[in-house]
Amino acid sequence: MLSKLSEARDFLLSHCPDFPKIVVVMGSGMGSVLSGIAVEKEILFKDIPHVPPVSVEGHTGKIRVGMLGKHRVAVCQGRLHFYEGLSLSTVVLPFRAMAMAGAETFILTNAAGGIHPDWPPSSLMLIRDHLCLMGSNPLIGPNLAELGPRFPDMTEVYSEPLRSIFRSAAKRLAIPLYEGVYVAIHGPSYETPAEIRMYRLLGGDAVGMSTAPEAIALRHMGKRVVGISCITNLAAGVGSGTLNHSEVLDSAEQAHGRLNALLTEVIGRMGELHG
Repeated sequence: MLSKLSEARDFLLSHCPDFPKIVVVMGSGMGSVLSGIAVEKEILFKDIPHVPPVSVEGHTGKIRVGMLGKHRVAVCQGRLHFYEGLSLSTVVLPFRAMAMAGAETFILTNAAGGIHPDWPPSSLMLIRDHLCLMGSNPLIGPNLAELGPRFPDMTEVYSEPLRSIFRSAAKRLAIPLYEGVYVAIHGPSYETPAEIRMYRLLGGDAVGMSTAPEAIALRHMGKRVVGISCITNLAAGVGSGTLNHSEVLDSAEQAHGRLNALLTEVIGRMGELHG
């Protein structure tokens, strides 16, 4: 695996020798957020060695590198998912490669189902912690000691200093921002009402099919991670009606303006961490 990661890293550096310190990963239906960056380079996921093409609607599978204000960023329009039939080590491979190429801070966004009936669709939730219920872990297998320890601490997966930046930015912009626990499940089927009741009892606030694997792998490498969910729908049994992916994409679209403003403000402040 280390040789695969090294090849992927080398590919990224061959196309972008000064890889940005800040990476933003956009969730389902959020590909056009931060579309205003001054693009220097575009890299397709499928062109990176050992990275398969992204197959999910709402994920273009592209990395756009460029300037956002005074700071260079890499914006990933989409990601890979466990339910595509991939191993979790493959799902996190492009993000590990970006970290090896020099990225230090990762903003992970996602579309999620809301477990609270009073959190309306298209609202934003800052991830305080997660419950990874995928039945696997991206670190399974021989430990890559060059990247991190065998048993990495996960006491604070989502950086409190970075969450503080999000809170203050949201307050300044008058953008409502909830905060809670993200439940990561395998998918691709949506959850049953009984499962949602269980997640609520476990302390979950939103549920989705991504983010936790990347967060675990990046924390293993000692990178800074922060996450934000767009509550695209009320989860099964919380709201009325059935669930479908088009609803997720439509709701994510409605949150674009607020999420774009929030991320732009946050990245302006985070950039100071990297000079």
